[in-house]
Amino acid sequence: MRQRLSPTERRAQIVEAAHAVIVQEGLAATSLRDIAAAAEVSMGTVTYHFTGVDEILGAVVVTEADRFYEEVVAAADAEPDPWAALELLVASIFDESPRVEAHWRIWSEYWTVATRRPELAEPYATRIRHWEQCCARVIARGVESGVFRTVVPAETALKLAAYSDGLGTQRAQGVPGLDAATARSWMTEVVRLLLEPIGR
Repeated sequence: MRQRLSPTERRAQIVEAAHAVIVQEGLAATSLRDIAAAAEVSMGTVTYHFTGVDEILGAVVVTEADRFYEEVVAAADAEPDPWAALELLVASIFDESPRVEAHWRIWSEYWTVATRRPELAEPYATRIRHWEQCCARVIARGVESGVFRTVVPAETALKLAAYSDGLGTQRAQGVPGLDAATARSWMTEVVRLLLEPIGR
């Protein structure tokens, strides 16, 4: 007998299935029927919880961001050296592991949808910025302690997030010559350019 799940549990089940399908097939090749089959539920169950694939992607991105960044954000917040904390944050998003590759695949698909349908992205905007928000906290600590040059933490964190999103999206699209080590090196270079005290 199939286990009876609460609406919250059923929704989470659908999101988990959608995550796997989107990573493997890409959003353009993913249908509600594919997601229903992966979740082992009916189409009616999927459409009861979600209006379409784009809305499911929004839920997938929130879950992905929460899981992917939880550990590294905690580590960066606990790291007393601001430079080392930023190194942790950069290293977490640029390596060759399947987990990181899947993360950028989801992220790239999300931004594609967000540019086409910004009304879908708006409800999730503040819920998926864990990396950027942690960067801002680390930068504020570094500025306060005199380790970094004087900058506006939130603005500088946004610059770093924008650059990292660009690199990650390019990698997700398979741009030749942009491996994880190169992306990490470029990201570190930008961090130094923005934050090293002038004259050092």
